[in-house]
Amino acid sequence: MTERVTARAWCRVDLAGGTLDIWPLGLLHPGARTVNLAVDLPVTVEVARRARGYRVLQDSEVAEADDPAALARHPGAALAGAVAEALELPPFEARFASASPRGGGLGASSALVVALIAAAEELFGRRRSEPERLAALGRDLEARMMGLPTGVQDHWAALLGGLLEISYRPGGDAVRRLPLDAAELGASLVLAFTGQSHFSAGQNWQVIRRRLEGEEEVAGLLQGIADAASELAAALEAGELAAAGRLVGREWGFRRRLAEGVSTPRIEELLEAARAAGAWGGKACGAGGGGSIALLCPPDRRPAVTRALADRGATLLDARPALDGLSVQATTE
Repeated sequence: MTERVTARAWCRVDLAGGTLDIWPLGLLHPGARTVNLAVDLPVTVEVARRARGYRVLQDSEVAEADDPAALARHPGAALAGAVAEALELPPFEARFASASPRGGGLGASSALVVALIAAAEELFGRRRSEPERLAALGRDLEARMMGLPTGVQDHWAALLGGLLEISYRPGGDAVRRLPLDAAELGASLVLAFTGQSHFSAGQNWQVIRRRLEGEEEVAGLLQGIADAASELAAALEAGELAAAGRLVGREWGFRRRLAEGVSTPRIEELLEAARAAGAWGGKACGAGGGGSIALLCPPDRRPAVTRALADRGATLLDARPALDGLSVQATTE
């Protein structure tokens, strides 16, 4: 009998086209897509059987409950409770670990959901979900927990790894892996935590509401984001990293105007310092409002860019492209 399962999924950097992954925004902009990159900042979930009750451990926090519904009401274990309740899981203990800073905007919570579902299916002998179902299930459980619409791009990165182009079409997503020279892209990628945690749901809801109400300004900005993401996919596929960096910066030029709070003085200070040090372009990850920033720069300017960010108090994250996807390992006794 399988007694313990460990699952690992990667965080991601959204290079362009985020927010459009929240239904139905991508459908309102034909050709819309998100381009993201899995990076080797892992989220790890270890799940073991228990005779009774549920326990979740993360860092120094411990949450315990007699049933999934009670676990879902616990602030530190709401996602685990939502998964346990939806899948009708027997008692278990789960240990969570993440290399992403809390509130880093790198999709860690979605990667955690993906890893937890996969680990639980393996532990309890369930049929493993196909990627399409697992991505949709993860999205829906997060939406239920937060009471707001959520996107799906984070789940695809956690599932598949690599450099992805996710297109939003009637009937479902179309996911394509873009060719990737990991060493070359890694030499140009700079990732840093601003020191400010972010909360994506607030900014995202402003954008969704205003777009569905037909505000022309928001519609135009989202179209600009969609166009930049389309051009970015082509630039990356052609290996044109300088052009790709400029497109990441162009995407941010639209994104920062989507809603109040997406950009902050701290984010702009760091991006400006990086550009002055030689970066081609960059943006805030996720919905902004804090979290992390990602930049592309010439490899020979990378030391100057990282130094400029560190001098201003940013925490450099040692992250490179991650080519493999979700991994699941079982221990039997």
